[in-house]
Amino acid sequence: MTTTVDGQPPESGPGTAKAGAASEPTPGRTPGPADGAPPEGAPPEGDPFDSDVLPAPPGASRRLLGSLLRPHRRLVAAAAAQLLLQQAAVQAGPLLVAYSLDNAVPALRQHDDHGPLIAVAVAYLVCALTAGVLHYGFIRTAARVNQTVLLALRGRIYRHAQSLSVDFHDRYTSGRLISRSTTDVESLRELLDEGLQELLTMIISVVYIAVLLLWLDLGMGAAALLSFLPLVLLVRSFQRRSMRIYRSRSTAIAAVIVKFAETMNGIRPVQSFRREPANDEAFRELNDDHRRRNGDAILEMARYVVGSRLTANVAVAAIVLWGSYRVASDELALGVLAAAALYLRRLYEPIDRLAMFLNSLQSAAASLEKIAGLLCQQPSVPEPAKPRPLPERKPGSPGREVVFDSVRFTYRTGDEVLPRFALTLPAGQVVAVVGATGAGKSTLAKLLARFYDPSAGRVLLDGTDLRELDTVTLRRAVVMVTQEAFLFSGTVAENIAIGRPDATRSEIEEAARAIGAHEFIAALPDGYDTDVRKRGGRISAGQRQLVAFARALLADPAVLILDEATSSLDVPGEQAVQRAMDTVLRGRTAVVIAHRLSTVDIADRVLVMEGGRIVEDGPPAELIAGTGRFAHLHRAWRDSLV
Repeated sequence: MTTTVDGQPPESGPGTAKAGAASEPTPGRTPGPADGAPPEGAPPEGDPFDSDVLPAPPGASRRLLGSLLRPHRRLVAAAAAQLLLQQAAVQAGPLLVAYSLDNAVPALRQHDDHGPLIAVAVAYLVCALTAGVLHYGFIRTAARVNQTVLLALRGRIYRHAQSLSVDFHDRYTSGRLISRSTTDVESLRELLDEGLQELLTMIISVVYIAVLLLWLDLGMGAAALLSFLPLVLLVRSFQRRSMRIYRSRSTAIAAVIVKFAETMNGIRPVQSFRREPANDEAFRELNDDHRRRNGDAILEMARYVVGSRLTANVAVAAIVLWGSYRVASDELALGVLAAAALYLRRLYEPIDRLAMFLNSLQSAAASLEKIAGLLCQQPSVPEPAKPRPLPERKPGSPGREVVFDSVRFTYRTGDEVLPRFALTLPAGQVVAVVGATGAGKSTLAKLLARFYDPSAGRVLLDGTDLRELDTVTLRRAVVMVTQEAFLFSGTVAENIAIGRPDATRSEIEEAARAIGAHEFIAALPDGYDTDVRKRGGRISAGQRQLVAFARALLADPAVLILDEATSSLDVPGEQAVQRAMDTVLRGRTAVVIAHRLSTVDIADRVLVMEGGRIVEDGPPAELIAGTGRFAHLHRAWRDSLV
C-alpha cells in the first residue's frame, strides 16, 4: 500500500505517507465538477446557479419548442387547416349580409322574389354549422398535440434532472426543479390550451378581413390597415415591458416554492428551534414580493387594454363616418358599408383578447426560458464516448484495486480542496478515513464514487480510469452508503432490491438475514411488504441504515463506500450497524468515512486527513501506538467513553 502527498512533507511518525512528485493534469481530460461546484461547503460567490434563470445559448427556447412540436407536425398541420377553413366559414357572414342588403332585399321588394333571401339564409346556416364542426375538430386536434407535448416536456425535465451530476443538485435547489416541472409547465399549458388558439384565430381572421375589406372597397380597406400602425406600436411597447415583469414574477413564485419546500423538508429543526415566526416573516416578504410582481403585470395589462380600445374605437368611428358620407353621395353601396362595419368590429375585437394572449405569452416565454436553461445543462460527469469494460473479476476475489493517480481537486474559483496526492488501496482492503469536518474525507469518497471528476490526475479501478466506464458498469462495481440511508416510498423489499431489481424474494430475505435486519422487518405489520412511507419515516434511523446495508449487500459491489454510516445513531443502533458492517465489508475493497472512532476497529488501515492532505497512513494499532494525530484522537475518544 502506498500513499503520496504532493506539496509539503507530512508529519513523521508510524505509517506516515511519503512525499512524491506532482504530475501534470491528464491530457484531454473532460472538464468535471472541479470546473463546476465544490462537493463540500457553500457555492462560490457569483455562481450562476444563484440565479433562477440558468445560462442557455441564444435561441434555446425556440429550439426547445420546435423539438417538442416537430414530432407532431402532421397534427399541427391538420389543426391549422381546420382553423383556416373554420375562419373562412365565419368570415363569410358579413359578405352574405352585404349581398342580402344590396341584392336579396331589393329582389324581394321589387319582384317579390324570395329565392335570393332564402339562399342567403341557407348559406348562413351552412356556414355556421361548418364553422362549429371545424372548430370542434380543431379543439380536439390541438388538445391532443398540447397534452402530448406537455407530457413529453415533464418527462424530459424529470429524466434530464436525474441525469445531471451531483454537483448540479448541490447548487440548484429541489424547490427550483419543482417550480420548473409544475409552475413553469403550467404556464406553457395555459398558452397552448388557450393563448395559442387565440393568436392563430386572430392572425387568420385579420388576414381574411384585410383581404375582404380591400376587395369590398380599396379606400376603407387601406384606412383600416393604416389604423393598425398605432396598435402595432402599442403591442410592441407592451411586449417589451411585460417580458421583464413576467420574468421577475416567475422568479418570485419560484422563490416562494423554494422557501416552502425548504421549510417543510426541515420541519423538525424548524419546530425544535421555534423558527416558525422567523420563517413566517421571511415567507411573508417573499409572498408580498410575488403579490407586487402580479400587481405590476395587471397594471401593465390594464394600460394596454385602455390604450388599444381607445385607438380601435376612434378608428372604427372615423372609418364608419367616412363611409356613411360616401353612401349618402352614392359613392358606396349600403350593403358594402354594413359589411365593412361588421368586419371592422371583428378586426378590432381580438385586440382585447390579444392582451390576454400576450399575458400568457410573456409568462410562458419566461417559463420556457427557464426550462430551456435547465435542459441545456450538461452533466459535469459525462458518459464516455467509447466505454471500456472492467477486467473480469475472479469468483471469490476480494474486491478490486483502487488507485488515486496524482489526483487533485479544486473549486471552480480555483480554491484547492485536495492538493495533488497518490494513493493505492489494494483489493479487499478496508480503509478508514478520519479527520475534522471539512478535511476532505467526503470529497475523496465522492471522487471514488465518481460523483465528481478530479481536476487533475486519474482514479483507477483495476487499472481502468473511472471516466472510461459507463454508468451501469461503474454503479455495479462501486456502491456508496451515506449517513442519511435514504429510503423511497414503497415496500421494504422494494427498497432492498433497488441495487438489483431482478432479485428474487428469497435473495432479498437472505441479504436481510445476513445483515441482521430480518427480525425487525418480519415484525413489521406486513413484513417485507410494509410500506416504509416518505423517506422511510415508518422505521427508525438504525433500521433504515440496516435496510441500506442489505441493499448494498444484495447489489454485491466490488468496492463499497460508507460515508459516516453510524454518525447519527444511538449506541444500540450503532452496535447493530457495526455487526452489519462486518458482514457487508467482507471480501470487498472498502472506504469507511469514520466520524466515530469505534468504526475504525473493523479497518485494516487508517488515513488521517487534514486540510485536504493525508497526514497519517497506517494500520490502526500502529497509529494508536505512535504519537501522531490519530493517537491523540483515539486517546481523546477513549477518555470520552470513560
